[in-house]
Amino acid sequence: MASARPATPAFVHVAAHPVRWRLLTELAASDHRVRELVELVGQPQNLVSYHLRLLRGAGLVSSRRSSFDARDSYYHLDLDRCATALTGTGAALHPALRVDPPAPPTRAALRRRPCRVLFACTGNSSRSPMAEALLRHRTRGTVRVTSAGSIPKDRLHPDAVRVLRDDHGIDVRGRRPRRLDSVATHRFDYVVTLCDKVREVCPEFPDHPRLLHWSIPDPAADAAGYAAFRRAAADIDTRIGHLLHLIGHTDDMEVHRDRAR
Repeated sequence: MASARPATPAFVHVAAHPVRWRLLTELAASDHRVRELVELVGQPQNLVSYHLRLLRGAGLVSSRRSSFDARDSYYHLDLDRCATALTGTGAALHPALRVDPPAPPTRAALRRRPCRVLFACTGNSSRSPMAEALLRHRTRGTVRVTSAGSIPKDRLHPDAVRVLRDDHGIDVRGRRPRRLDSVATHRFDYVVTLCDKVREVCPEFPDHPRLLHWSIPDPAADAAGYAAFRRAAADIDTRIGHLLHLIGHTDDMEVHRDRAR
């Protein structure tokens, strides 16, 4: 008697379509709006929106209203969920294909090829300084990282200082916000915007750094207070873990320059 055919893993159904795979590829490093994805994948908006709905239904992609223009939404790919789905897909074919995600680059590798990263948000008091501190902490200073804001506040938000200290053991007391204009002539390999507003006013930088966007809500505007800062810091820390894998492949930077606006 023939054995029952195993069900095709759900991830195969979702990701195998060429348009959906291209959308996953474009969202892997940076959040995007629909009109940007339309241009990037070269397909009509109604088709792109249809495939985004399917990706959202599968739990791989989420969306959030832009804080710059509420008529827009930013789409974000859950890379950890993709990793779990890919591992399960390989194991469904054969147990020998169960794989673990690759380790991020070592500090020795980062020292051999120093990388320069700028994080930007509007006030440089919460999201971008948290990102700066977390990346520096993870790489023990082997990545040259800074942060700045288009309209910097007078000081870091106390809850940003607190969450870095309590949850990550990082002391940023005494650090002051800086203006984005003050680093506009500096050279970076990656420029990461963490709020939708600063993305619209971010200056052009020398040497055409790779531009990434992380659409993260402002925790200071959230009624949840300190809990919102903990959520934002956790989100940023997860994304930094993924960024480290990109940093480890700087040889491909010229090929993979992001076309984000």
